[in-house]
Amino acid sequence: MNVLLDTHVALWALTDSPRLSERARELITAPRSTVWVSTVSVWEIAIKHALGRGDMPIGAEDALRFFRRAGYRVLPIEPEHAAAVEHLPAHHQDPFDRLLVSQALIEPMRLLTHDATVARYSDTVVTV
Repeated sequence: MNVLLDTHVALWALTDSPRLSERARELITAPRSTVWVSTVSVWEIAIKHALGRGDMPIGAEDALRFFRRAGYRVLPIEPEHAAAVEHLPAHHQDPFDRLLVSQALIEPMRLLTHDATVARYSDTVVTV
């Protein structure tokens, strides 16, 4: 199963944060799971870290290095991903989350998120 991690879920997994649920841990470590992190997340980390946001404790270059070291695959942003955002209902206004949802729907992948609003888009989005 292809599993796409929302930005915070990816960071929590890397740091073994107590905020990462047991269900998320199981899905991420399952032998049948291929874990993906989107270029969207690297971009989000870069922007928010540069702004000094406390919820982004590391920069994008370090995060990317850690993601690769953890064995996560990196999903590029394709034009089809960006175009699909246009057809999403207006459940959520965060452009990063909307693009992650589009990627999960187009590929298809299971998107693991902690945001219940993001989960409203599809049953392929899993709240963890």
